[in-house]
Formats: sequence, C-alpha cells, structure tokens
Amino acid sequence: MGAQWKAKGKALVADAKGKLFGKLVKEITVAARMGGGDPTGNSRLRMAIEAARKASMPKDTLERAIKKGSGAGADAVNYSTVLFEGYAPHRVPVMVECLTDNPNRTAPNMRVCFRKGQLTAVAWDFDHVGMIEGEPEGGADVEMAAIEAGAQDFEAGEEEGVTLFLTEPSDLDSVSKALPEQGIKVLSAKLGYKAKNPVSMSSLPADAQEEVQAFLAGIENDDDVQNVYVGLVD
Repeated sequence: MGAQWKAKGKALVADAKGKLFGKLVKEITVAARMGGGDPTGNSRLRMAIEAARKASMPKDTLERAIKKGSGAGADAVNYSTVLFEGYAPHRVPVMVECLTDNPNRTAPNMRVCFRKGQLTAVAWDFDHVGMIEGEPEGGADVEMAAIEAGAQDFEAGEEEGVTLFLTEPSDLDSVSKALPEQGIKVLSAKLGYKAKNPVSMSSLPADAQEEVQAFLAGIENDDDVQNVYVGLVD
C-alpha cells in the first residue's frame, strides 16, 4: 500500500511539473515571437527564461521553445492570446488568459469550464497592471524600494517573504530593472489583472467556498490556460 501511494505521489508531482513546463514553454514561445529571441533586449523573454531555469527546465527544452517563437527551425509555432471573462459560482469575477495554437479548440473548452459559472464581461471590474514579485535582500525597505523604483503600489505576495509590486503596464520593464538596485530580488514580472472589488472568501459558507475552489481547479486544469486572475480575497 505504501509503495502504491508513493508511486501515485510521484506521478502527481510529475504531472504538475509537466503542466508547469507546458505553461513556461508557451510563455517563452510567445515572448520570443513578440520581442525576438534575444533576452538581452526582450524583458518578457528574459523573465520567462529565469522562471524556466528556476523550475529546472532542461536547456534543450528551453532553447527549442525560443526557436519555436522566433520562427527558427521546423518546430516554429504561433500561439495567440485569448481572454475569457466571467463569473465563478457566487458571483466571483474571473479573467482567464489562454495561450493557444487553436482557438477553435479553446473556446468550447472554456464554455464547458464555465458551465457552473457565467461567461460575461467583467473586465470593467479589473485594473490592467504590471505585476512584479520580489524578495527583499539585506534588510531592504520594501516601501522605499517601491517608491524609488516607480511602482504604483505594493502588497504581500502569495508566498511568505514575497512582495507583489504593482505598476502601470507601460512601466513594468523599467520598474523590474530598478527594483534590484533597491535591494529587491525580482522573481517574476508580467502584465495581469487585479480585481477592484474582490469577494471575501471567508464571507462565503463552507459549501460555497468548495464550489468556487472546484470551479477554479477545473479552469486551471485546462492545458490552454496560462493565467487565472480571480476577484477573491481571504
């Protein structure tokens, strides 16, 4: 029994890693297509490569993803970004960003994912912002770093010790470059969506919380889904 559980655990870990690699490959490919295959002059590609290395992606997989995006080699592929908006159960607003090579596959899949919610316009309830995850080093002052780097705001990140810096979309690259000079190690940087009026998860009954979590898990499980932005707070 123990051996079976251990084997199952390894399979789950491998599956999760495979999904992460899939998302990273798509991000690298799109970044290379939009800004070229040289990370020196392509900040989105540079951050995607750093995320891939942090996840221990094999070098050949990383290089192949860059070639796919930059149009080099037989593996060249073209992903497009498709955004889906709507509500999870209990009127929780959701923005779903997909990267797909076949929108005709992705759209019906998303309709299935939203069958217990509602596909409808909710972008008005989100701000389009730059999102930078950073970790202070050497006792750096997070508030001062945010001010000096030109960030709009900052808040506690999802992981302990990590701060989320928010910027204007056009300032994402400049702020991500300035933060290390203020003692902040940049872990990730991307454009995303922040809810203006998030729903409090703790205000929902236990069964409602489970419904929302199950809905979001179903969304995340779709291979074309790259990022999910949810109007939800603890």
